[in-house]
Amino acid sequence: MKRKQKNKKAYKEKRAAHLAKKRAERALFQIEGKVQMTREGYCFVTPVSLDIPGLKDREVGEIFVKATRTRGALNGDRVVVSVTKKKAEGRSGQLRYEGVITQIVERSPRPFVGFLHIVGDQAWVLMQSKVMPYDIALKEVPKGAKQGYKVAAVVDDWPRGEANPVGHIVDVLGEPGANDTEMHAILAEYGLPYRFEPFVEKAADKISEKITASDIKERRDFRKVLTFTIDPADAKDFDDALSFKELENGNFEVGVHIADVTHYVTPGTVIDKEAMERGTSVYLADRTVPMLPEKLSNKLCSLRPGEEKLTFSAVFELTPQAKVVDRWFGRTVIKSDYRFDYDQAQAIIMAPKATRKIDKAIKMLWTLADQLRRERFKEGAVSFERPEMKVICDEKGRPVDIRQKISFEANWLIEEFMLLANRSVAEYVALQCNNNTFVYRIHDLPNMEKLDGLRLFVKNFGYKFPRELGENKVSSALNALFDASKGKPEASAIELMSLRCMSKAKYATDNIGHYGLAFKYYTHFTSPIRRYPDMMVHRLLASYLAGGKNADKSYYSKQCEHASEREGVAADAERASIKYKLVEYMQDKLGYTFDGVVSGLTEWGMYVEVLPTHVEGMVALRDIKSDFYEFDEKKYVLKARHSKKFYTLGSPVKVRVTRADLDSRNIDYELLED
Repeated sequence: MKRKQKNKKAYKEKRAAHLAKKRAERALFQIEGKVQMTREGYCFVTPVSLDIPGLKDREVGEIFVKATRTRGALNGDRVVVSVTKKKAEGRSGQLRYEGVITQIVERSPRPFVGFLHIVGDQAWVLMQSKVMPYDIALKEVPKGAKQGYKVAAVVDDWPRGEANPVGHIVDVLGEPGANDTEMHAILAEYGLPYRFEPFVEKAADKISEKITASDIKERRDFRKVLTFTIDPADAKDFDDALSFKELENGNFEVGVHIADVTHYVTPGTVIDKEAMERGTSVYLADRTVPMLPEKLSNKLCSLRPGEEKLTFSAVFELTPQAKVVDRWFGRTVIKSDYRFDYDQAQAIIMAPKATRKIDKAIKMLWTLADQLRRERFKEGAVSFERPEMKVICDEKGRPVDIRQKISFEANWLIEEFMLLANRSVAEYVALQCNNNTFVYRIHDLPNMEKLDGLRLFVKNFGYKFPRELGENKVSSALNALFDASKGKPEASAIELMSLRCMSKAKYATDNIGHYGLAFKYYTHFTSPIRRYPDMMVHRLLASYLAGGKNADKSYYSKQCEHASEREGVAADAERASIKYKLVEYMQDKLGYTFDGVVSGLTEWGMYVEVLPTHVEGMVALRDIKSDFYEFDEKKYVLKARHSKKFYTLGSPVKVRVTRADLDSRNIDYELLED
């Protein structure tokens, strides 16, 4: 009997390999890609390599794969797909295809989060995920796992002929609905850690807190120069400080001092490997998941007032007109005199008079920062001012309020000097270090096809967006558009549509400049506590300042790709946590009515942000009974078939809250029409 089953299995595998070979022979081409699964079981494969003969370097869009042709591939898997059909060309110029997955190159290491279901001696993880349509059969149930608990499971295999993939539980998250359970579930869903392993914490504990004479010997001493930090009121780590000194020639010396993390964290150590893998700190709605253990982030590398700290600095001599006439980079030692939060610094800036030395320093630094800011926008920086909302949680993690984050002059003061340091470090390496290998923060030009869509969209509101714009004129045209629509109902929608035209910033060793900031050279130097690329920048800069040889470009290129990927994952997790808290906040508001504005349109629904909290939910088109609405993608408008009524982005509406579902993180609204 066993021999028959073995022969049957071997025959199926041989048959599957034969069919895969035949499909490959019939294919237009084969390509490796990453799977984006849907709840219905079909998927899209995003190419990871675009070296395809005959396509003349044109970008290949997502490849559609039917549910019956996925060959057991799941979300996040790296696969080989045989492309069998060319579909219509998209508006963005991408070529769209349909294909068949022929090989699973690598299973995704990311776990799937679901609910543990036990029946007798069998167990499954039941899924309620938008990207996982199949429940996972378990080999065994770990100790501590109970019926109904949320768990994180990894798929190990999916034997042919079996209804479900087979996997094992990697973490028992806890009882559904508990705050820690849900936040840890989001981190697990994105493959992010929520604690340090004991051996990492032990390695951090062994780092000496003493600053020795030899540590200071090779450093420039700023301990007697007026120095301070400005951070949010609830900040726990202070990784940047400013120093200020008036010079005899009438100019000003401004030091941007950054925690010298790489003095404590050396390449190849346990802590360095952990930080490299994490790539960045993660900021969920109710907590921070740090890149470095607490001893480093909150103690050794936190520039707390009254304590001597080791720093890596960019020091500038500026004229009263904010022109940089000299600059210096190197390792320093400081002793911060003051710790301000943004409100305290803002009060000093706005005060009519300054009596203390520190008050005069902050006022003068703001004057310089204001001139730097004006010059940046004059050079073509893009000014996005979409409202950013912050969820306020109590000590148990429950959302109690939603407030808009507002940036004032104190925020701009810090921002401008951090930008100056980042830009200057990148410029120095590019121009004065023989263009050696370096980690740049780059931002490509806007998508010109999407700008055509923006032009058509704003025309509906009576605005003109010029055609045939050169590279440097797009930003000025966007800023003019933002100014013209400021304070009007459509302003937020116009900024949102403009954002969708912009490329994503990322890390790279090949510099193309930063379009959004209008900088020819730019990097990240100012936050090594929370970003690994900043640590790489510190090491490279220190090496080149000491006359070191050119670094291995291929190594740093791979590190840039990894850091960019980790940054994207962290941002997705942060958005998911905020969305969860927004849904939780709306749960006791079922039946309430709100004024709102249309924030998104699709062929199946209208997304609405209610005021003043900007909590977004969806009005399903099927639930609008007054008329039949159709989505015009070109004009980006919903039109009623009979009444000719229409909705576009920014349209004012009134809605009622009908559902706030925590499992799906979805909010549903009902449209209230006159």
